[in-house]
This record gives sequence, C-alpha cells and structure tokens, in this order.
Amino acid sequence: MQKDSAELVSALSRCRTAFLGVAAMSGFVNVLYLTGSFFMLEVYDRVIPSRSVPTLVGLCALVLVLYGFQGLLETLRARVLIRIGAALDEALSARVFDIVVRAPLKGATPGDGLLPLRDLDALRAFLGGSGPSAFFDLPWMPIYLLICFLFHPLIGVAAVVGAAVLATFGLLTDWATKHPAQTATGHGLRRNGLAEAGRRNAEVLAAMGMQGRLAARWTGANRDYMRAQQHASDVAGGFAAASKVFRMALQSGVLAIGAYLVINGQASAGIIIASSILVARALAPAELAIANWKGFVQARQSWARLSELFARMPASRQRHALAAPSRSLQVESLSVAPPGTPRLVVQDVNLSLQAGQGLGIIGPSASGKSSLVRALAGVWPAVRGKVRLDGAALDQWSADDLGVHLGFLPQEVELFAGTIAENIARFDPLPPSGAVIAAAQAAGVHDLILRLPEGYDTRIGDGGAGLSAGQRQRIGLARALYGDPFLVILDEPNANLDAEGENALTEAILGVRRRGGLCIVIAHRPSALAAVDLILMMAEGRAQAFGPKDEVLKRVLRPAPVLVETRPADTRAKAGALQERA
Repeated sequence: MQKDSAELVSALSRCRTAFLGVAAMSGFVNVLYLTGSFFMLEVYDRVIPSRSVPTLVGLCALVLVLYGFQGLLETLRARVLIRIGAALDEALSARVFDIVVRAPLKGATPGDGLLPLRDLDALRAFLGGSGPSAFFDLPWMPIYLLICFLFHPLIGVAAVVGAAVLATFGLLTDWATKHPAQTATGHGLRRNGLAEAGRRNAEVLAAMGMQGRLAARWTGANRDYMRAQQHASDVAGGFAAASKVFRMALQSGVLAIGAYLVINGQASAGIIIASSILVARALAPAELAIANWKGFVQARQSWARLSELFARMPASRQRHALAAPSRSLQVESLSVAPPGTPRLVVQDVNLSLQAGQGLGIIGPSASGKSSLVRALAGVWPAVRGKVRLDGAALDQWSADDLGVHLGFLPQEVELFAGTIAENIARFDPLPPSGAVIAAAQAAGVHDLILRLPEGYDTRIGDGGAGLSAGQRQRIGLARALYGDPFLVILDEPNANLDAEGENALTEAILGVRRRGGLCIVIAHRPSALAAVDLILMMAEGRAQAFGPKDEVLKRVLRPAPVLVETRPADTRAKAGALQERA
C-alpha cells in the first residue's frame, strides 16, 4: 500500500492549530446540541406540572441564547474548515503544477494530464465541506449514548443498536463505492483525453471529416463515465437513504419505548421527547458521514494518487549556482530513451564543441536527431553518459538556472496566451525592453512584429492563435535567442520559413557564433546548414560521422544516379507504333 507522502502530511500538519480549534469548537457544539433535549425535559417535567409561565419564559430566553452560540460556533467551524482547504491548496498548488508540467517528460500521462489538479481540488472541496464536521462529531457519540443509558437502559440499548447498524452501513458504503469510484475516474480520464485531443487537432478533424467519428468515440467514453458515476452515486445514495430511514424509524421506536416506560411508571413524560431528540442527535454524525462517504472516498483516492506522484516525482532540490557557461559542450557516451520506455533511441554518442562553433545534425527520419537534442537541452534525462557545459553535467544545474543559458526551438513551436513581448521574454515579469527587441532583431522578426496591429503588445491566443506557422516559428526563434544564451538548439527551424525567413535564420545562427555561443541545428533542408561549420550524421540512433561540414557531406552524400533516356525513348517509339496501327 502506498505510504502517505511526507509533503502532504507536512502541508496538513501546518494546519494543526486550526484542526485543534475545530475540534474544540466541535466539542462546544456537541454540548450545545443537548439544549433541545434538556429543554423538552424541563418543559414536560417542570413547566407543565407547575404551570409556571415565568419559568417557561426564562427557559425560552436561555435556549435562544444557547442556540445563538451554537449557530455562531458552527459558522466559525465551517469557515475554519474552508480556510484549511484553502491553506492546503496554497501549500501544494505550486508543487502540483510542477508535477503536471514535468509528468510528460517522465512518461505518458493518462487522460488530459490534469488529474493531479483535480485531485487537489477534490481534497480542498472535501476539507471545506460538511464531511470533516461529521467526523469531528463522531467521537461525541459515546457521550450521547451514555446519557441515553442514564435516561433508561432500554433507551441506551436502542441507541447502541442504532449506532451499530449505522456503523455497518458505513462499512458497506465504503466497500460498495470504492470500485465504482475508481472505475468512474478511469473513464473520466479517457473522456477528458479524447476531448483534449479533439481540441488540439480541430483543424485536422474538420478538414478530413473525422469530427463525427471522434465525437462517437467521445460519446462512448462519456457514456461509460456517466454510467460509472451513476452507479457510484446510486450505491452511496441508497445507503444514505437507508440510514436516514433507519434513523427516523429508530427515533419513532425510542418514542414508543419512552411511552412504554411512562405507562409503566419507569420514566417521566419528558423522557419521551428528550430521549427521542437525544438519540436522533447521537446518530446524526454517523448519518452525515454516510451521506458524505462518496466525497470521502474520492478524497482518499485523490490523497493516494498525489502521494504516489509526490513520491515518484520528488521536488527538485536547490543546487549550488554555477558560473555561466562560455567555453564548451561535451557529450560523453550519451544514450537516450523516451520517457517511460526502455527502448534506446540514441546510443553512445560522443562529440565536443567549442565556443563559436555551429553543429548541423542530419540523418533520415527516426534516426534519433530530435531525441538527441532533447537530451542536450536537458528535457530528457540520459540513460547513460553525460552532457557537460564547461565541464559541469546538466544534472548539476537547476532547471531555472540552466534555462537562462539555453535557447531551444522545438519542431512544433508552442506559444502561450499573452503578448508577443511576453512570449519572447519567456514571461519574465520585468524584462528589459531592449533585450526583447534585441532578440527579435537577432531573429530577423523585428520588422514583422512592428507591422502587427499593436506591435510587441499584440496579444495572441493559446498556441499562438492568430499567427501563421511561419510567424510562430520566427517568434519562437526570437524566444530562443532572448538573453543571448550560450547554447542555442534549433530543431528543424526552417520547416515553415520562406526565403526571407531562411536568410534571417542564417544570420541568427551566425550571430550566435560571432558572440561566442554554440548553435546546434537539426535540418532536413540544406539551407539551414549554411551557417554551421560541423556536421553530425545520425542513423539508427548512432553517430555515423562527425567532423567539418564539407568533409562529412562529401562522405555521406552521394550524387544522384543519372537516368538513361533509352527507356523513355523506347516508350515513345512504342506509342508511335500504336498510333500508326490505329
């Protein structure tokens, strides 16, 4: 069984004082819950026999004051629990977001990848709801049961039997809802994953007539999810209704027992009403707990999933700050596998680059080029070997510190909702405007940005909505160049560029080299290699050749075979003969 995460336990432990306060308030509330029972006892045993109106008025005034305090304490308890949930969210939200962002780099994530956030929401909602109040009230049940025994042993026995039956209902509810709740979560992940895939690929679905088919698959997943949810709700609702009916029947039974005792002279008339109210109050926490059991099960499963994630993906520890790299990049026997899979896609690559050099990586599709640069950028961890900047391995840097010295342009450029300037500045809260403009000029996109409606303050949608593919790629290049990073890695940077964009790309690569940086370019089109001086040829995940550009290209590129014209001539002759026969 998965152990509770120390981070989760620590986050709750910080609310220890608040929980103690809730427990104290629950104690006072449960004492005040006796008000109704004792009021009825006094009315029937003192006021009615004495026919004293002043006594009745005094009791009513006292009861109103006690009820007022009870309402105030219950309001304060609910507010404290809501703030405990908010405090837990505040303590863990950044960590959970970090997991959501890092999880795709560690392996495939189920559904839309947002389950950890929903788990945190489930914990916060449970802590801020009525469920914890019921659990804080449960320890007071023995006190109520003891008072029932003081009224009369028969009433006490009836209350104990009722408590045992409700406890059985609670255990059955837990057993019966656990599996349906897990099934519903699985179907929900599949449903959300299909919806997210449809949103990301809306253009493909519309252009190729696939929307209806994907909608049918989503409908099926949604139907399975709704059935599982309904089953879990039906089970929990059935037990909640049964427990409520049982409590009502028990309350009437206690009334009958009280009447029997009065008839036989074993109790006063006030016992009839007082004991009925008291038994109902004694069993109310158990009934409320059963009614909130579905939320408790979901919160428990969310706690377990978060504990497993926190254990599997520990927080990045603070590392000693290193000097900015400025001299070299070394790759030592590097082997790489995609996150979550054991298959090596890059094996035993060795190379060394010095400041001012540019490397072009070429090779057929699926040769490991993109996997290699992901490891060079620190996106994918190395299975074996090391990547070093000025002798320091990448794992000696924190992600934030390394990112300042690294520029990365992936194949599929993802921009974020915000302004052009914010995207180029990597959402630095206080970016120097000169640095933003310098990066745009280095990427050759400054004039293009100025032609946009609001220039650098033009807002774009998520994914760069509102820009063409070429514009997104050039703005992504400017983002990679922002802050003059030492190592710039470009994965097929000219895939969507026109001639003007390719010229700007060449100048950008030369600019990186002139200022003493390193530039690594993956290219399928030769134009992207114009500004590099070294070539690495990849095939089947291994380095086949590495060295000066001209030497490697002469070795790996073969001239295209010359087609002999005899075959087309023979074909034309045959066609002429056929025409003559016709």
